[in-house]
Amino acid sequence: MAKIETRLPKGMRDFLPGEVLKREYVIGVVTDVFQTFGFEPIYTPALEMLDTLLGKSGEEADKLIFHAQHPGGKEALALRYDLTVPLARYVAMHEHDLTMPFRRYHIAPVWRGDRPQKGRYREFVQCDVDIVGIESMAADAEIISVLTTVLDRLGFQEFTVHLNNRKILTGIGIYAGVPDAQLGDLYRSIDKLDKIGLEGVRRELAAGGISDEVIARMTDLLALRQGGLDALGDVRQQLQDIPIAVEGIDELKQIVEYLDALGLPPERYTVDLAMVRGLGYYTGPVYETYITKPDNLGSVTGGGRYDGLIGMFRKQSLPTTGSSLGIERIIDLMDLLNLYPPTLTGTVVQAVVTVFGPETQAASLALANELRAAGIRTEAIMQPNRAIGKQVQYADRKGAAVVAFLGMEELQEGMVKFKRLRDGLEVRVLRAEAVRTVKELLGS
Repeated sequence: MAKIETRLPKGMRDFLPGEVLKREYVIGVVTDVFQTFGFEPIYTPALEMLDTLLGKSGEEADKLIFHAQHPGGKEALALRYDLTVPLARYVAMHEHDLTMPFRRYHIAPVWRGDRPQKGRYREFVQCDVDIVGIESMAADAEIISVLTTVLDRLGFQEFTVHLNNRKILTGIGIYAGVPDAQLGDLYRSIDKLDKIGLEGVRRELAAGGISDEVIARMTDLLALRQGGLDALGDVRQQLQDIPIAVEGIDELKQIVEYLDALGLPPERYTVDLAMVRGLGYYTGPVYETYITKPDNLGSVTGGGRYDGLIGMFRKQSLPTTGSSLGIERIIDLMDLLNLYPPTLTGTVVQAVVTVFGPETQAASLALANELRAAGIRTEAIMQPNRAIGKQVQYADRKGAAVVAFLGMEELQEGMVKFKRLRDGLEVRVLRAEAVRTVKELLGS
């Protein structure tokens, strides 16, 4: 039989055990924070009806979708490309079984047909946290508090949440006189402000046919973005005759008040009038979190309020706000900034029990089982003819902390010997003291 070439589909990855343990550590911290704030886990299938996924975004979403069709099947199916549209469908289907307001988190893989490149994959884990059924800006503030708590717990020290409101952006467009048909171009250009600067934005808008007078009025407002929270007063003064803009400004002020009540330090967040968020379903506040040191490492969370999305699947929509954490990016940055705890090694194994020959195999298995029963993650060697030195090398390469030796001499004397690999410390104790001794070696 011809050998099969070993390769993966583009944009897909395998992970070695040590990498998986790092991922599980991060996801474990995130999950604990979510549950601390009272959010409930949900599960949805990887496959959704194609019509469900296309619903809000239409052609834009279709470019991202991996189509999946069973041979002979009549239903058009696709792999989910995010966890937000499935949430909207989920709430509409199960609303009679849910207690409102509904606070959910969902950590699961998604698939996108993007062109693979560094840091961008076709399969990746998304991590969402949302509140359904609350109109108050307190919900938005709590989501932001969840995000900052996660980053604090993971060890990030320098980061800032950027806040804006799509209603303010709409108001800026109205104030500047941008035609409704060109608002999408306006948002896309504003979103590039950090990359191309105000002059670049002016050039892009001019190339799109927007008049110089309109561009000048708009860029004058965008120039206030560096003013942070203090700029809101100036923006309000200029947009005071545009109700939707005033509503957006008031919502941001409410969020800031609630963040203060939640104990979030003012240096953790700022108003950024040029922060857009690309998805079209956002209806109010939007927020992204940026790692600022070292060297501004970019955004690791993004979200906002999308009060109309669930309305795709039921007669009336429900107010909803939430965010995604960029788990993949956070994991990479944890490596870059060396934030993983030193106790996190490349293996789950804490102790390895060696075997001196066929005649001691049963005793080694019994010792391993006793250590496991005490909560010590233990591997028993099952190659009785392997040299002891090779067994110790194996344990060391795996990253185990302690090696146990139970030879014929130890068996006859009712003893067991342990070696801690990081410093070579050896102890020989009564067999009855095995569990206590290993715990001491692991803890010190």
